[in-house]
Amino acid sequence: MRSFETELKNLRDGIMVMAGVAEEMIELTIQALTERSSAKAEQVRVLDRQMDEWELKLDQLCIDLLALHAPAARDLRLIASSLKIVPELERVGDHCCNIARRATFVHPPILSGDSLEQLGAQTRSMIRRAVDAFVGHDAALAQAVIQSDDAVDELYGQIYRDLLRLMLADPLCIERASHLILVIKNWERIADQATNIAEEVLYILEGRSAKHPYLRGNHEE
Repeated sequence: MRSFETELKNLRDGIMVMAGVAEEMIELTIQALTERSSAKAEQVRVLDRQMDEWELKLDQLCIDLLALHAPAARDLRLIASSLKIVPELERVGDHCCNIARRATFVHPPILSGDSLEQLGAQTRSMIRRAVDAFVGHDAALAQAVIQSDDAVDELYGQIYRDLLRLMLADPLCIERASHLILVIKNWERIADQATNIAEEVLYILEGRSAKHPYLRGNHEE
């Protein structure tokens, strides 16, 4: 039993390490874009290798826990959800790499205002709060993260439409706008990852699925 509890703690600790690396990657990605820094982009790429290594390590730990200890109830939910949370965090790293590698291709700026910076900041906040919900066993915070996704989607749509208008008005900005479309799509995907993590936190804590709420009534009949 003591070994099982130790391994469960190692699993939680490993997820928190991955989450910390993901937050660092997001921060470096924002800096790479703002500063047009290829050095910061390279730091993001190096950290992505750490994320890949942790994913393999924690996947194996989850499999060993399931195979050797036959967990039940909340422990089983934690391990099952960890098998989903870990790849979500790894994908955050992939999306950061996709954004960072375009840092030198989106200048000089073509968007007015700070909508792009807002999108990065909102996405960073969602990841941070999703992790905090996992660490703090906070169902209300997890639910708030899920609800935040609509605001990110709305901002993404606004920026996308602005970029399309710019491309139609000035063909010379098409290349930069195309890179920015990929940037904002990756930010939007990171927000989706945060939502998925928050949904798994609710499953761990409450034993209910928060996915596909439009189907919930059919399951309750």
